[in-house]
Amino acid sequence: MTEPLPAALTGIRVISAGQILAAPFCATLLGEFGAEVIKVEQPGIGDPNRGNVSFAQDNRGQKSVTMDLAHPEGKRLFRRLCDVSDVMIENFRPGTLEKWDLAPHSLRETNPGLVVVRISGYGQTGPYKDRAGFDRVALGFAGITYVTGYPDRPPVRPGYFVADYGSGVFGAFGALAALQARQHTGRGQDVDVALYESVWRMSGSHAAGYGMTGLNRERTANYFPGVVPAEQFETSDGQFLIINATTQRVFERLCEAIGQPDLPKSELFTPRKNLHANHEAIHHTLDEWVGKHTLKECMAILNEFGVPASKVYATSDIVKDPHYAAREQVLTVDSADFGPLLQPGIAPRLTETPGRVYGRAPLLGEHNDEVYRGLLGLSAEDIAQYSAAGII
Repeated sequence: MTEPLPAALTGIRVISAGQILAAPFCATLLGEFGAEVIKVEQPGIGDPNRGNVSFAQDNRGQKSVTMDLAHPEGKRLFRRLCDVSDVMIENFRPGTLEKWDLAPHSLRETNPGLVVVRISGYGQTGPYKDRAGFDRVALGFAGITYVTGYPDRPPVRPGYFVADYGSGVFGAFGALAALQARQHTGRGQDVDVALYESVWRMSGSHAAGYGMTGLNRERTANYFPGVVPAEQFETSDGQFLIINATTQRVFERLCEAIGQPDLPKSELFTPRKNLHANHEAIHHTLDEWVGKHTLKECMAILNEFGVPASKVYATSDIVKDPHYAAREQVLTVDSADFGPLLQPGIAPRLTETPGRVYGRAPLLGEHNDEVYRGLLGLSAEDIAQYSAAGII
């Protein structure tokens, strides 16, 4: 029998000095593919997100040690941890590590290969670098809030924490890119991730459109200019269905599916510039067709003709969907505070060395003995003294 391959990031050690969402999520992504993740938290207090369901999810599989970074001995312990690690992740306000005499360049004096992922609202440079930033603020600054919603109403936020979780993904990608660069240079480097930049990088062609026309893209509800037909419609049984048929071939298949195969030949919808100009007409046609059928009927017909479509899913739909189940995208993971919790699965899926959840989120300081004695070689007496002094 063939021995299983080691996890993709086996041998990589990550120090997670961040809190709340973006930095812990970044560290967890690396941990799910085999990196050892050690979470550093303030003694007696811990991550401000402790006690919330999101903490249990965004810190799963990590180890926790307590350490007072304001104390000289705490700083020394932190440096020792960084000396035996590959990546350190933080999301403090820019300048905080420097204020603590723990600047990344100084950490690399004893560990030249250390990669430091720094996640902040506005980045480590620029005139706004000292501003406070959270997900909601970053969304507004990145432009996504401006274009989200209906034209006759105020803008609204997206339903997920796009900036925080997106920055976690970009941070993990940056860490892997920096580790690969280290293979050639032998040196680590900083990975500077700004919450707003993660969202802005995913904005598509908004900048190009403005550059060409000098006009902002305004809120257009569910219609995205030039992407036709693509809308959501209400079925006869009160469900919402998304149809997206934005290439000519798929549009033709859609028209066959709804029993109007000659629609693509109509001057109203051909050439494609006419289809774009008359998007309300085609969407009205689809609205009438969908409104006469149940969701089940619509999906059966559209799938038969190869037209991309989906019910607008609620979480209750996701957790019972067989496709999510087949791809293990809804997991049950234990937690110390809430018991078994439903959580999203691993992404992306690697065929040879897949990721997995290595355990629940840690208790505060749960791994002090394992890390301080086993990794750093402290004695039981040292640990007891540090604990009594509030250093760990």
